[in-house]
Amino acid sequence: MRTWLMPLTIISILLFIEIYTYKALKSRWSNYTKRWRITLKYGHLTLMILSIIGIAAMFLIGRNFPSWMLNFFFGLVIINLISKFLFTLILLVDDIIRLGKWIKQKTTNNNSTGEEKEGISRLDFMVKSGAIVAAVPVASLTTGMFVGPYKYTLHQPKVNLPNLPPAFEGLKIVQISDIHSGSFYNKKAVNKGIDLLLAQKPDIIFFTGDLVNDSATEMDNYMDVFSRLSAPLGVYSILGNHDYGDYRQWKNDEDKAANLDRLKAIHGELGWRLLLDEHVYIEKEGEKIGLIGVQNWGAGFHQVGDLAKAAKDCDAPVKLLLSHDPTHWDEQVRKEYKDVDITFSGHTHGLQMGIETGGFKWSPISLRYEKWAGLYKEQQQYLYVNRGYGFLGYPGRIGIWPEITVMTLHKNDSNNA
Repeated sequence: MRTWLMPLTIISILLFIEIYTYKALKSRWSNYTKRWRITLKYGHLTLMILSIIGIAAMFLIGRNFPSWMLNFFFGLVIINLISKFLFTLILLVDDIIRLGKWIKQKTTNNNSTGEEKEGISRLDFMVKSGAIVAAVPVASLTTGMFVGPYKYTLHQPKVNLPNLPPAFEGLKIVQISDIHSGSFYNKKAVNKGIDLLLAQKPDIIFFTGDLVNDSATEMDNYMDVFSRLSAPLGVYSILGNHDYGDYRQWKNDEDKAANLDRLKAIHGELGWRLLLDEHVYIEKEGEKIGLIGVQNWGAGFHQVGDLAKAAKDCDAPVKLLLSHDPTHWDEQVRKEYKDVDITFSGHTHGLQMGIETGGFKWSPISLRYEKWAGLYKEQQQYLYVNRGYGFLGYPGRIGIWPEITVMTLHKNDSNNA
């Protein structure tokens, strides 16, 4: 019964919105040209049909589709829901105006106009405005599905660390996060992203979790792509919340555990050093810095990471931490581990949509995460949140593009940009 509850609830809400918006359009048919009528009518019905197909595919027969295809179905649902929701909001304003007119009729003697008998018609301006506003997410979200997923973008922060050993001056760290290999459908484009990454000639590479959506098998077709990652000081990785297989149904606990074991093995086969609540030392010219890696730990998400275990006896002048979820930084790192200089995270994807221009950035994800993209500093500690290499759910990006972080470490303020 529970399996059917969610899709039925969603379909019921969508049907209400569909009927409400369609009746609003139909009430003004006679005022529109034939071209407008055809555009609005069939545009409305097409979005509705695609959305229903998407819901059926995701909830009823989803297991028969690969993850990337389910993402497209989800995208269709999102496009329809957001566009119709915006249309509904404007129609509600129209209904409030109509209600006000009706109340005025009832409370005055101004009934001689015949409006009460014929009813109070919708405002043509509001209906047209609603249709235009609804068209914006249709156009932008659709475009984002074809333009955004593989528009890899470099972000190049520079960080000053007073205790940085001289041998590590100018250390170039490349970070990627949230690959979500099960969502990819264009291997050639993914390879071009790796080309861009390697062209930066990193000294060391960090991957901060979510290699897959759910299953280790999602990496089968991408082993040759990500095994290309290499750097003189190595490639280091951690697990993210999706890597534990918590978001799908398994036949039994043994299968789920076997999937996680296989995923851990894949990191090794890629040539990556997976850090599981442990630390290592990065050495260069007789000097060292500490690299700590924890399993996933996030507010409201899977919490298995043990930072106390990972950081125990880590003795280095500079300590870098890989932790998938940025909430870990405020909840524990800054409070209890003030000697951790920089924390590298991902997880948020920047919601895959938002605005970034000049020094300004905003995304709806900021309503959930205070620190959701880019570099943050509190006292002498830094947090960097990568916007993600891949995508999940909505198969696209708008404004918040897939990120390759190229961070350079310096000892002196004069070296900072």
